Amino acid sequence: MAWLLVAPLVLAIALTLYLRMRSARRLEGNRLPKCVPALPIIGSLLSMRGTMQPHILFHDMQQKYGELFAFMMGPHYTVIVNNHKHAREVLHKKGKIFSGRPATVTTDILTREGKDIAFSDCTPAWRFHRKLVHSSLKMFGEGSASLERIISKEANSLCEVLTDNQHVSINMAPELTRAITNVLCTLCFNSSYKRGDPEFESMLKYNKGIVDTVAKDSLVDIFPWLQLFPNRDLQILKKSVAERNKFLNKKYNDRKADFNADEEKDLMDSFLRAKRNLENNDTHAKEVGLSDDHVLMTLADIFGAGVETTSTVMKWMVAYLIHYPEIQKKIQEEMDNIIGLDSRPTLRDRGRLPYLEATIREVLRIRPVTPLLIPHIAMEDSSIGEYTIPKGARIVINLWSIHHDDNEWPDSDKFDPGRFLDEEGQLILAPSHNFLPFGLGTRVCVGEALAKMELFLFMSWLLQRFSLSIPEGHSLPDLQGKFGVVLQPNKFMVDTRLRDVWLKNQQVSS
Repeated sequence: MAWLLVAPLVLAIALTLYLRMRSARRLEGNRLPKCVPALPIIGSLLSMRGTMQPHILFHDMQQKYGELFAFMMGPHYTVIVNNHKHAREVLHKKGKIFSGRPATVTTDILTREGKDIAFSDCTPAWRFHRKLVHSSLKMFGEGSASLERIISKEANSLCEVLTDNQHVSINMAPELTRAITNVLCTLCFNSSYKRGDPEFESMLKYNKGIVDTVAKDSLVDIFPWLQLFPNRDLQILKKSVAERNKFLNKKYNDRKADFNADEEKDLMDSFLRAKRNLENNDTHAKEVGLSDDHVLMTLADIFGAGVETTSTVMKWMVAYLIHYPEIQKKIQEEMDNIIGLDSRPTLRDRGRLPYLEATIREVLRIRPVTPLLIPHIAMEDSSIGEYTIPKGARIVINLWSIHHDDNEWPDSDKFDPGRFLDEEGQLILAPSHNFLPFGLGTRVCVGEALAKMELFLFMSWLLQRFSLSIPEGHSLPDLQGKFGVVLQPNKFMVDTRLRDVWLKNQQVSS
């Protein structure tokens, strides 16, 4: 039986050597990026030994290999992009050429083999689904009163929970996640959850299982044949995805049973309506892939990615405001002077609160929620700058490097919202081409506008009422973070106290 275990290894070695020889002959005479030393089968993986996180490791490797270099991720030829000029070329100028996505074991499990938006190739189905999401979001009017009401309602609910937990240190992460989850649930399913709801607790559990195990360049994604062996992370992922699918299927089947084509309440209604309209055009329906699987995976994408990314940015924001109480105080002084304590923040205030906006942007810069963007695939032989990039190469944009380039961001490890303000304290829209928190071009984040609205409204509502600090006896939040599908801050406790000026104003008002 031993040959059953050895055979895949032998085949992998042979295939790796064959592909390298064929690629070398085809690209002979071209200038390829300098490659980190690689061994047969494992490629350059020995360079990743130790505890350093990959985005920081790749950032440091620039000193030896240049801003653009190659890295053999096992048998996969991967190009690491560390500067904004090359990133813009990949994402925007040659966005279609580099629009592919690699199929991996974990993402195939997550997306039913690429039937979503984030991890699928740039196909007619992908374009149709993305366009459908855009048009459906416009149903709520991005930036209009309708969407603003949804977010403000959840911001108020979050503030009420924190008010009820005065004088008790709290882990804000579940509450922030619940608030963002309810915004997405309203948009996707026209439903929301109260604190402690069993279904919400189940969602938290399976979502953590997915976040901890998917798209982390784990060995099974690099060497798919490792699926033959017991794999704890893979089992956790499969179980978590099964729970997620059970939840989505219930929502979907319930909605199909009472679907009203004349009333669009949420994204699910939009998808069901589009699906019904295509049923009489079998050819086009097949081309765009509007099957039940595609609808469910696209909803899962919007829901999952929208919750995890935005709630993570809010966690980082709270962590940094605890570290820098003077910045927190300055935001509150700005809000007191501009909005006061009797009015609630609205989207109209975004242009009037430049320091708060600058602080949000500085958090997005210094701790990019996805420090390594989802890899792209070269759909044909092409180039980045002066270097030849072969068809099939994986391209990884190291957003961490781009946001920590000391030439563009002096003293880049310093938290300084002033980077985004001019001498008069007004917001600078584009202080540097190196600011790409939502990506760019063909694959730009579909939820960018929604995320910006959520971050502004949630943080302005919170900071108008509360002062955030570290509880007595607790350490300051760790700012290193834990690398995964997103860069998560480690758990930390917060003392959320109603501001004295807020309490006085409430007493006077009553």
